Parts: sequence; C-alpha cells; structure tokens
Amino acid sequence: MVEKKSTKIIVYIILLVISALVLLPFIWMVVSAFKSQAELFAYPPTFLPKVWKPENFIEAATTGSISFFHMFLNSMEIAVPVTVFNLIFSSLAGYAFARLRFKGRDFIFMLFIASMMVPAAIVLIPRFLMFTQLRMINTYWPLILPGMFGTALSIFLCRQFFMTLPKELEEAATLDGCGHFRIWWQIFMPLSKPILATLAVFTFQGSYNDFMNPVIYLNSANKFTVQLGLAAFRSTFTARYDLIMAGSIMAMIPVLILFILCQKYITRGIVMTGLKG
Repeated sequence: MVEKKSTKIIVYIILLVISALVLLPFIWMVVSAFKSQAELFAYPPTFLPKVWKPENFIEAATTGSISFFHMFLNSMEIAVPVTVFNLIFSSLAGYAFARLRFKGRDFIFMLFIASMMVPAAIVLIPRFLMFTQLRMINTYWPLILPGMFGTALSIFLCRQFFMTLPKELEEAATLDGCGHFRIWWQIFMPLSKPILATLAVFTFQGSYNDFMNPVIYLNSANKFTVQLGLAAFRSTFTARYDLIMAGSIMAMIPVLILFILCQKYITRGIVMTGLKG
C-alpha cells in the first residue's frame, strides 16, 4: 500500500510539473497583455506587471483602419460556413464509404487517404491561379470553398466512426422503409456527436486561425481577418507586443468557448475513431 501511494504521489508530481510547463507560456501571455511595452523588455524581467494596463485591450480592439470586432466578424464569416458545411459533407461521404457498397469504393477511399500526404505548399500556386481565373481574388470564396466540401482527414474520421456503429440499427431502419439519406440524418447523425464535436473544434480552429491563405487572397483592409489584424501590430521598425498579447487573448476566446462546449465529446470521439474496417 505504501509503495502504491508513493508511486501515485510521484506520478501526480510529474503531471503537475508537465502541466505547469505547458501552461506557463499561456499564463505569461495573459500577464504580458497587461504590461506596458517598456515593461515587457525590462531587465531583469518581472512576472507580474508593476502597473496593470487593461487599456491594452481597448487599444488593441480599436487600433488600425478597422476595429477588432469588424475583423472578428470577417473571420466568423469564413470559419462558420467552412465548419458547418465541412461537417455535413464529410459525414455524408463518411457514411457512403462506411455503409454503401459500390464499385471502386475502397480505391476511391485510398485516394482520399493518399491526398493527406500531399503538402499544402504544392497546391498553393495552382489554387491561386485557379481562383485568379475565376476572379475570386480579394473575396472570401478562396478561403471557404477548399474546406467547405469536406477534407480527407474529416472524411476519414467520420468513416471510421460510422464503422463502429452496429449494423442492426441500419438494418432495422431499412425494414421500416427508411432510405440512406434518412438513416444518415435521423440515426447516424444523432449518434455521431463525439466525432462531429471533435471535427467542429478542429475545423473551426484551423479556419479561424488561418493566416497564410488570407495573406494571399485578401487585399482590402476592410476584409482582413483577426490573424491579419494581429500581424498589423508588427511594422518594419517596431512591434507592439503589448497589443499583440492583448489581441491574441481576445482572438482565442471563440475557439476556447467552442472547446469548452465540446470537450466532453472530444476524447470519446478520438478514441472511437480507431482503425476498424
């Protein structure tokens, strides 16, 4: 008993140390958001600010050609449709690969898996040329369309999750006269909250925090996203790190809220998307 308690204590101490190391950069960012620019570079450095400056958040939200709230709405205008439609089309494709029998199904699915190995930088120029020909530069369409109809990873995860659901549910629904679309919508989707919540967090975070694509496709300041707004605090000669810290905290609030709402499903969703099938 004594050895077991000692082992538990040692494990808890190790976990606490690891947690502290993981949380330290985040805590430092929060504390730095309340410091002045001069105090951020003071030596020796101070952990807590000598003078708390909550006005950094107001300045970060109002500095620039457009407000932080406007940039936030621009980011949501991109991230929300990408997340919603990605969940719909990925679950549809995942259901088809998991439950429907058609010629070339496994080959097509392997092509989807193989596409995950293609680096994003390879398709960057061809995609830019395509959207240029379509005259979609300086619009949100190049940021929405690529992820709107599902990605290889999200389709793979949906397919793996659907493979874990018992076939008896589908067979019973078929006997009652349900078609595949009704089975997907009324049976599979309500049972798929774990994987849908997991994909919602990953997809929203990836779209909301995207920096490279908005830099490439957006030219007008009134269309800038939150990430471009944070980059605007860095100029050629100076960088307002106090405002960057404050803006970063405000920028992460939507992702943090979504994660808190979905956290009870996320672990279950990841665990249940094993390699069955």
